[in-house]
Amino acid sequence: MNKAHDNGQTVDIHLPAPTAWPFVMGLGIALMLTALVTNMVLGVLGVMLLVVSAIGWFMQVLPHEAHETLTVSSAMVPISSTRTVLQHTSESSIHRRILPYEHFRFTTGLRGGLAGGLAMTVPAALYGILRYHSVWYAANLLAAGGFTDWAGASNQFLSQFHIDGLMAAIGIHIVVSALVGLLYGALLPMFPRYPILTAGFMAPLLFTGIMYSAIGVVSPILNERIDWFWFVASQLCFGLVCGYVVNLHARIRTSQFQALPFLIRAGIEANRGNRESSEDKSE
Repeated sequence: MNKAHDNGQTVDIHLPAPTAWPFVMGLGIALMLTALVTNMVLGVLGVMLLVVSAIGWFMQVLPHEAHETLTVSSAMVPISSTRTVLQHTSESSIHRRILPYEHFRFTTGLRGGLAGGLAMTVPAALYGILRYHSVWYAANLLAAGGFTDWAGASNQFLSQFHIDGLMAAIGIHIVVSALVGLLYGALLPMFPRYPILTAGFMAPLLFTGIMYSAIGVVSPILNERIDWFWFVASQLCFGLVCGYVVNLHARIRTSQFQALPFLIRAGIEANRGNRESSEDKSE
């Protein structure tokens, strides 16, 4: 049915009625999959949502599909925006500036990661000595995540020296420290103004938050016995030492810096593009 108006024409069209049952079904399936690695209670809730959503969805399409009428107007609607419009300057002859202009070597991140990993063993060993009177407790607790027969180990067992646990802990610690060190070497040139704040505090606290949400799946025994105060202290030691070591090394010029004109690379003209734009405005 069509209705004519002064400012245009409106048309009534029939569309399938909106329904939320597909979203409920998706939630049910997600809960069923989550139950595989968490608790079967979530699986029961997922099955209930799946059954209810299937019944509700079928009732909207069988035996007759539900529709609703929507009125569409062909009138021109003026669109306005309250955003501030920036005035673009004329194009400059220099290449587009892409940051960062400098980056660290590949080995710099590895050195920083290994140095940070060595530093964080100090608070970890101190925690074991003060809490369990053993310097081996933290290493054995880290290695327990890779040994299935250590899942129910007692604190007395983890406080003793085990050569296989020590070798596994050293391997895990070196690999993780090296990978995080590479990440530091790639991220620090992007935050040149506050490297200590970024590397020493923000990144360790972010990593701690990620571990807090995922450690129950990665290592259940570590999730049961970890002390988060000492864990954060060790992460801060890693971040401060790794960031300090990485920043000690010289940076390498990137291809973006090499593409700049010689006068800018030599430091004679540091803002040529802005000067040209100001000259164009004065004219």
